[in-house]
Amino acid sequence: MTKKVLILGAGYAGIEAALTLQKKGKRDDIEIVIIDKNPYHTLLTELHEVAGNRISEDGIIIPLKEIFKYTKVSIIQDEITAVDLDTNLITSNKNEYKYDYLVIATGSRPNFFGISGMEENCFPLWSYRDAIKIREHIKQCFFMASKESDPELRKSLLTFVVGGGGFTGVEMIGELAQWVKLLCKEYSISKREVKLMLVEALPKILSVLKQKNIDKATKYLTSKLNVEVLVDHAITKVTKDSIELKNSIIIPTNTLIWAAGIKAAKIADHFLLGKDKASRIEVDEFTKTSYSNVYAVGDASAFHADEVTLPALVETALQTSKAAALNILNDIRGVDKKKLKPELHGVMVSIGSFYAVAEIMKLSLPRFLSILMKYLINIHYLFGIGGFEQVAKYLKHELFYKQQEKFLIEKHYSVPTRAFWLVPIRLFLGYSWLMEGIGKINQGWLTKPLLAGLPNADAGSSASVSATGENVFRIISAHTPGWYAWIAQNLVIPNALVFQIMIVLTEVALGLAFISGTFTFIASLGSLALITNFILSTGFYDYNYWYIPAALCMLGGAGRAFGIDYYLMPYLMRQWRYFVRNRRIKPWLFH
Repeated sequence: MTKKVLILGAGYAGIEAALTLQKKGKRDDIEIVIIDKNPYHTLLTELHEVAGNRISEDGIIIPLKEIFKYTKVSIIQDEITAVDLDTNLITSNKNEYKYDYLVIATGSRPNFFGISGMEENCFPLWSYRDAIKIREHIKQCFFMASKESDPELRKSLLTFVVGGGGFTGVEMIGELAQWVKLLCKEYSISKREVKLMLVEALPKILSVLKQKNIDKATKYLTSKLNVEVLVDHAITKVTKDSIELKNSIIIPTNTLIWAAGIKAAKIADHFLLGKDKASRIEVDEFTKTSYSNVYAVGDASAFHADEVTLPALVETALQTSKAAALNILNDIRGVDKKKLKPELHGVMVSIGSFYAVAEIMKLSLPRFLSILMKYLINIHYLFGIGGFEQVAKYLKHELFYKQQEKFLIEKHYSVPTRAFWLVPIRLFLGYSWLMEGIGKINQGWLTKPLLAGLPNADAGSSASVSATGENVFRIISAHTPGWYAWIAQNLVIPNALVFQIMIVLTEVALGLAFISGTFTFIASLGSLALITNFILSTGFYDYNYWYIPAALCMLGGAGRAFGIDYYLMPYLMRQWRYFVRNRRIKPWLFH
């Protein structure tokens, strides 16, 4: 009998649960259904990049239909309003949904802590729409300030406060500080007029990090980005044009971005289950609630390990949801459930585009590696849920479509270029390689050994005549590095015919690949490798080294214009996604 697994929420936890059930439950008779009020998944860890106008909103949302393409996961867009765990039924305003197993992955919402006026007057940063609203509000503040003659009102408009010194708050103020430089230029406002503040109720920001990393982050914020960091200053009251701190300090501002804490989403209130003070549902070591067929994961759950509740991190969401999915399968199969033993590998925080701190496996990474690690972790996650397409989309937004101020190299490499204009050089490069191969065939490279070492006398040319009168190609010259000469003398020349055939076939293959626009990126790498090999043997003077810049130009997807890659690359990406989801290929997967 088919078992229906219902997953509420399509955040990090819900998606991981669904994909784990899809991957590990292929042989089980199960129906997987995921319900969310939105048709897309939001990359919550990147909200600050939209709010701070680094990338467009398209860069942080992924349609659910793209994530669950080629799976048996059914997607339902609906908003649940009532729950009856005793009858295995959840309902919305229009529909009812029965289930055999329920995974509560409904995520979280901002926690306003009962602060007077906070919910009505702040700008929370916890959703795709929140990020857009903040971005547009900041633009409006600069526009209004540029027209305002009253110095006090102008000062209020140009004072931006972020409440909360955790990861989200620090990343938001860092992004804003970087964007302010462009906004000041755009609206002819002096940077000295803009006031950026980070307010934290605890004695220090980023309290989960080591003290040395807290100090590094604080120093960068204050000295490089001109952010005023106020710690041990709880916000007690918020109005439309001011905030009040616990020591009666009043800060006139039209902008308070709230990133100081979360609690379980409102839907959790419908579940009559044990909860902690943040409304998160209490679960056992199997991520199961007090109901044997109901599991809670991610920000919706309070999972305790070593007497500590796991923090609301993406890694927590992924590990709890995977454990829940596997234990549901174990229950269906009639085998013992497995306890979750969480392993949190580290944390990182980016402060604008050019600075980050990270602690991975208890090691503090230097600035560059911290920035790189942030990208790599996002790439790893996106590849898991969306394959090459989502990774490519992410990198395009981060590396080419960036909307903030760019450093010198960025300004140049991010200039968009139509692949159409690369077609002539691609065809010429292909023709040149093809003629190289055909020329060698005519010289007899496929039938007799013609590679030779250093001649006894003149070493000035790679081509010469042997004692028997045959043309030979000398792969060792006065320009050849010693290590390469040793390889040539001891490996290549004794097996000359084998290497000749390999070279000829490679040149012909490169020619055909460039001419047809097939696997152009791979052909470009092959071209660079082959020309490097020739240069090592005979030096620049004896070869057309224009092949190198031509091959570099081809790396940018030149085969997608008037080439087979236009059709082939999307087809292969679809095949990869299908194979990952189903462990088999489907040849006629054209759409």
